[in-house]
Amino acid sequence: MRLFTQTIFFLIFFLSFQNRAQKTVSTIPRDTSFNITNEYKKQLKHFPDIKIAKDILPAGVTENRQLVYATLKYTPFGDRDLHLDLFSPKKPGKYPAIIMIHGGGWRSGDKKLQIPMAQKLAAKGMVALCVEYQLSMEAKYPAAVYNIKSAIRWARANAEKYNIDTNKIAVSGCSAGGQLAMLVGLTNGIASKEGDQGNSGFSSEVQAIVDIDGVVDFLAPLSLNLTRKPNSPDVEWLGGTFFEKPEVWKDASGIFWANEKSCPILFINSGYPRFHAGQDELIGMMKGWGIYTEVHKFDEKIHPFWLFEPWVDPTVNYIHNFLIKNLKK
Repeated sequence: MRLFTQTIFFLIFFLSFQNRAQKTVSTIPRDTSFNITNEYKKQLKHFPDIKIAKDILPAGVTENRQLVYATLKYTPFGDRDLHLDLFSPKKPGKYPAIIMIHGGGWRSGDKKLQIPMAQKLAAKGMVALCVEYQLSMEAKYPAAVYNIKSAIRWARANAEKYNIDTNKIAVSGCSAGGQLAMLVGLTNGIASKEGDQGNSGFSSEVQAIVDIDGVVDFLAPLSLNLTRKPNSPDVEWLGGTFFEKPEVWKDASGIFWANEKSCPILFINSGYPRFHAGQDELIGMMKGWGIYTEVHKFDEKIHPFWLFEPWVDPTVNYIHNFLIKNLKK
């Protein structure tokens, strides 16, 4: 009886301690500097006529926000839910889907930055999913890649519920998100890039890639020759400089994963060449394999053009037209 009482006491103490520990898990560190308000103030000096692209749900579009697509167990911050916002046509049917990845130097930004474009794409007949992923203050490369692959698998696992055509899934991204979209799309079928974050019975392959001002090759001169500080965004995310981690910088460069089975790619560029590092070389490779690529450029020197009018609508149109053309195949 005494042993039984001691055991019960120990269990109560353990559960109480565990509960307190869960409640005192440290907050996930966040850099909130890249946001629409700050970017608007910054760009308004050079482009006084710009307007912020608004989060307005179009008629004929339904939304599902803060859906959990994966739960990461036993992280330094406890069990970590990853979320996505989904926008889809109200009309019944099966629709192409696009996984949308925000920018922010792999350190900042938020999935809500993709919402205006997602809503417009849904109004044109697509299911658009804006995904959260682990940023560099929380987890280094390749955690974000595993997150996004998991989101693609989630889309296939939930295709019936959200009217997704599982044979027509694309990935897109802006800036750092464009780099991630390129890497995720060009590593179709690569087991080492899958991770183990849920829905393992489903494919993470995509049928098209949209890269909006995102680096293709960290080792290309336009990227590698940049002057960097120890806390530069790519150095922080990749865990060190190129000279400290050359194999990681190469591993994170989408161009080194391209092959004759790669899917079509759309590039949408700003007037800053450094964000297109490696693009011309990759396009040459794709042409040699007979794989379709398409390039559009806004000549203005504004990097986050997709966040503002007058660029958001033509950007959406470029994406829609490219996907309709290429996801039919």
